[in-house]
Amino acid sequence: MKKNKVTKIGVMTSGGDSPGMNAAIRAVVRTGIYNGLEVFGIMRGYSGLIENDIIPMDSRSVANIIQRGGTILKTARSKAFTTPEGRKAAYNNLNQHGIDGLVIIGGDGSFKGAQTFSNEYDIPCIGLPGTIDKDIAGTDVTIGFDTAVNTAVEAIDKIRDTMDAHDRLFIVEVMGRDAGYIALHSGIATGAENIVIPETKTDIDELICSLTEKEKRKKLVNLIVVAEGGEYGDANALDAIIKERIPSADTRVCILGHIQRGGSPSCADRLIASHMGYYAVESLLIGRHNVMVGVVNNKIHYTPLDKAVKEKQKIGQEWMKIVKILAS
Repeated sequence: MKKNKVTKIGVMTSGGDSPGMNAAIRAVVRTGIYNGLEVFGIMRGYSGLIENDIIPMDSRSVANIIQRGGTILKTARSKAFTTPEGRKAAYNNLNQHGIDGLVIIGGDGSFKGAQTFSNEYDIPCIGLPGTIDKDIAGTDVTIGFDTAVNTAVEAIDKIRDTMDAHDRLFIVEVMGRDAGYIALHSGIATGAENIVIPETKTDIDELICSLTEKEKRKKLVNLIVVAEGGEYGDANALDAIIKERIPSADTRVCILGHIQRGGSPSCADRLIASHMGYYAVESLLIGRHNVMVGVVNNKIHYTPLDKAVKEKQKIGQEWMKIVKILAS
């Protein structure tokens, strides 16, 4: 742990937005002020850091935001920050404001940038896992996942009503990039007959056989939940295969898309974000630097940023066994 005392900190949101980011910002700002720190908000992630779009924040600047989705600091992905020139400009802007600690709320790409930046300029960084994908190692939960998966569940429940009315097969595509957690959780929670995720190789012949067998049993209402990043992550492409192999199937496709990122964060996401934001500032104060604040077994857990970037959460095969048994 480093011994230098942090006096001014910056907080930013980077990469994809997720419900609960505002709660995390609020926690960082108010915990920092409580401990006598000056706190600055960095607009639009690393882009704002390079362009010196940095504003002072006080307790009132984060009033009435805990219930809001999105992020009041805006977010962006920055190609310029991947260059030495971009990071140098960012460092000069931090020096101008006297900022000597950063809290980055984002995903693995954001943490990779923070790790590189800290190694080059010795700026202590703390990462908070803000992503609906839940694809970061070192934490059981990420800010935004609970809200996103509940949004998906609510939408799929409504889709089931029209499935039942028309005896249809629905293929619902959910977000998750290259992780299948939203598909897995929402699929199990809504009784999906099949769940297609990147972590498990999909046997298309077995899937077709399963649907054919269900059709013979006059089980005409079927739901397939597909994670966007899998081998068959394109719901329309999967629909085309099914129609070719089972011409009698009455199929429909629904792509939920960015609706899963928006909306007021759930109670769980507000609590998680508030908890993590508090411990991010505490970490900077005691000299615990370049870690991601996570939750493992309901306790705060710290993972080195480089490890959080290199590793991914893994989905156990027992989950897929449960899906197969419960959907039979």
